[in-house]
Amino acid sequence: MSLNRSRIRTTLGAAVACVAAATVGVLAPGSASAAAVALPPVHAGFDYQIGGAYTPPAGVKVVSRDHSASPASGLYNICYVNAFQTQAAGDPGGPDDWNRDLLLKDGNGNVIIDPDWDEAILDITTDAKRQSIANKIKVQIDECAAKGFNALELDNFDTYTREVVGGRITASHAQSYIRLLSSYGHGKGLAVGQKNTVELAPNHAANGLDFAIAEECGAWNECSRYLSAFGDHAIFIEYKDAGMKKACQYGDRVSVVQRDVNVSPAGSSGYVRKTC
Repeated sequence: MSLNRSRIRTTLGAAVACVAAATVGVLAPGSASAAAVALPPVHAGFDYQIGGAYTPPAGVKVVSRDHSASPASGLYNICYVNAFQTQAAGDPGGPDDWNRDLLLKDGNGNVIIDPDWDEAILDITTDAKRQSIANKIKVQIDECAAKGFNALELDNFDTYTREVVGGRITASHAQSYIRLLSSYGHGKGLAVGQKNTVELAPNHAANGLDFAIAEECGAWNECSRYLSAFGDHAIFIEYKDAGMKKACQYGDRVSVVQRDVNVSPAGSSGYVRKTC
């Protein structure tokens, strides 16, 4: 089961992000275009259910669920897809389910694993590999569309900033790849959300990204930067009270929710859900 990707920042990650920010705006416009896709309603009640689906609380109009789940009846549904990394070892979609040639490797030929999630990093460094990986991820996008989801949440756009990646993947690689997926998603009638990666938010239109899903923008003092790029088409998710307090400064404009870090289903141990 997919869980949230709450970010752990590193010195290298910050340095790579600064380089990425410096290159924003110089890329040629992407081929992805949002033609007649419906964006999530602005400032609507939101629930983040990627750790397991359950009956949405009263007042919720927008919900995000894993692609393996079914959409919530009568609501605007966002379909979570782990697009830049495999699932964890031993889980369906884990490293063993992928062609080894499509997994990023270190200088010794060892597959690079994100230690926080035990997930292999997908190697999006060439056009051919990006296309092959995208073709596999498109199967999940097809699943989202067939089930009746309204939008996509393509997670781990910011994988290129991970310390373990060591700069082998760049912001340019990430944007070239996500344009393949956003264009395909739009062709299926799905809006496409940008997950985190505030450094690339100014380039969202060229990347075919229609709205933002931001984890811990309050904790990292980034919320205003998402609003500068996306206007009020943003959803903020926090995991700690301090971050929630800051994110709620924008709660009269956008959707804001606090969840437990494991995004537990309602009724389970550790479940937390708060709103502004």
